[in-house]
Amino acid sequence: MTDAPIDLRSDTVTRPTAAMRAAMAEAEVGDDVFGEDPETAALEQEVADLLGCEAGLFTPSGSMANQLGLRLLVGPGEELVADQQAHVVRAELGAAAVFSGITTRTWASDRGRLVAAAVQEIAEPNAGAYSVSTAAIAVENTHNFGGGTVQPLDEVRAVQSYAREHGIALHLDGARLWNAHVASGTPLPELAAGFDTVSVCLSKGLGAPVGSVLVASRERVDAARIWRKRYGGGMRQTGFLAAAGRFALRHHVDRLADDHANARVLAAALDVDPDTVQTNIVFAEVSDPAAFVARAAERGVVLMQLGPRRIRLVTHLDVSREDAVRAAEVLAALPR
Repeated sequence: MTDAPIDLRSDTVTRPTAAMRAAMAEAEVGDDVFGEDPETAALEQEVADLLGCEAGLFTPSGSMANQLGLRLLVGPGEELVADQQAHVVRAELGAAAVFSGITTRTWASDRGRLVAAAVQEIAEPNAGAYSVSTAAIAVENTHNFGGGTVQPLDEVRAVQSYAREHGIALHLDGARLWNAHVASGTPLPELAAGFDTVSVCLSKGLGAPVGSVLVASRERVDAARIWRKRYGGGMRQTGFLAAAGRFALRHHVDRLADDHANARVLAAALDVDPDTVQTNIVFAEVSDPAAFVARAAERGVVLMQLGPRRIRLVTHLDVSREDAVRAAEVLAALPR
């Protein structure tokens, strides 16, 4: 084939645009471990302001941002409860246990959708001397392995009310919170409100090459900065990366609506219920995922197998409407 492959494995595969590269090249930089990188400091405060928080901390990955947030809220031997498909449980290689001594229990959900009653059923805020007490609850919005599900705000508020009543802390894995904002129309400060720590990613739908930001109170961010250095995440001239993130915030948030529309084009080709496609992630059931992925790759469409009968497709900055239509034509013609 002469056309370049259409990569639908993840929205992490994006490459900086020419304009983003120019912004990176022009960045004013300094040593961020010394607190002297102006571009990074500006990015951290901009993200904090966007989410209605006091302060932010730039990290090299979303996993590190999540793990720092959890470290601040849950002590060694204490418990985190989360959805059984949550990224912090399924895709961060047991980091909460390895680095922070955190134990975890999970609740079941339908497509990752938060239901407050399910959380309350397993949380144990005061378990006594012979069981582990729940110290924090993690919520993911949008929910990756749920298929890009936007969390219902009324259920989020119910969980927050329960947590505050029982002295339980709250972490929001908002890697794709930008998608939730665009899809729902809910202002970013409302989506972040009520959480003690919030992580957001710059290198997924926003198209920056590297980085996430953890936001919280200034006191917590100061503590997280120390732990970031302990974890090996203290970086020097990060302004080049921060400049990409700042450019993405200015130019790539509203355009996420294009990704959501393109995802629905792909969903239609695979006979996926459109009501299950809220943002930029599509899950489809096929009889032989490995064979389906291989056949699609032969025809220039790159997908990801995610389970014994499931494939995942993710639209992003590098997938145009023309790409989505062409991919849909390829996928619709394949045996499922």
